Amino acid sequence: MKKKGFYTEAAYLIGLVGIALGVGFMERADFGLSMVVAPAYVLHRMVSSIPGFEFFTFGVAEYTLQAVLLILLAAVIRRFRISYLFSFVTAVIYGYVLDLVLLVMPQIGADDTVMRVVFFIIGELCCSVGVSMMFHTYISPEVYELFVGEVAKTYRLDTGRVKTVYDCVSCLVGIVLSFVFFGFGEFIGIGWGTVVCALINGFIIGWMSKTEDRLFEFKDALPLRRFFEK
Repeated sequence: MKKKGFYTEAAYLIGLVGIALGVGFMERADFGLSMVVAPAYVLHRMVSSIPGFEFFTFGVAEYTLQAVLLILLAAVIRRFRISYLFSFVTAVIYGYVLDLVLLVMPQIGADDTVMRVVFFIIGELCCSVGVSMMFHTYISPEVYELFVGEVAKTYRLDTGRVKTVYDCVSCLVGIVLSFVFFGFGEFIGIGWGTVVCALINGFIIGWMSKTEDRLFEFKDALPLRRFFEK
C-alpha cells in the first residue's frame, strides 16, 4: 500500500489540539487526569480559588509549571539550548488551546456515569493521537517530553525508564499537592483514571505511532527544521 503524504507541521497542530481535547474530555469525566498534568491541575484549582487569582486557569498553570521544569532541566543537564525556548512556546500555545477547550466543555452534557466513561475513553484516545502525532514533527514538544528526552540522552539512560520515573514523580507531586492544599478528604485530579492512563498510555501511543508510520510519509512543508535543532 502506497503511503500518503502528511506534513510534519500539520502533525504538530493535530498533536496540540488532540492533547488539549483529550485533557478537556478527561477533566469533564472527572475520573482522574494523567499523572503528567495532575500537578498543574491541582495548582490551578488551589490558586484560582483565591480572590483576585481567577485568571490562573488550567492552561496558565500548565505553562507556568513547564517554565519551572525548563529551569530544572537546565540545572540537571548543565546546559541550555535556544531550541529549548520553543518547547516553552509550545507549552503556552497548548495552554491557550486547553483553556478554549475547557470553556466549551461545560456545554456538553456528562450527567450520568455512562457518559462520563464515554468522555474518559474519548479523552484517552485524543491524548494518544496527539502525543503520537507529536512524535512525527520536528517542532519542539512540550517541556514534559523535552525533559525526559534530554535527561535520557545526556546521561545515556533508557528513555522508557526515565519516562517511568518521571511519571511516578509527577503522580507523587500531584498527590502531595492535593493533600497540602485540600486535605485528606479527597484526591483532586487523581483517581482510577490516572491509574488506567499509567497502564495503557504507552501501549496505545506506541500502536498509534506505528500505524501512522505505516499509513503516512511524513515530510516538511516549510524549511524550518534547522531552527529547532540549534
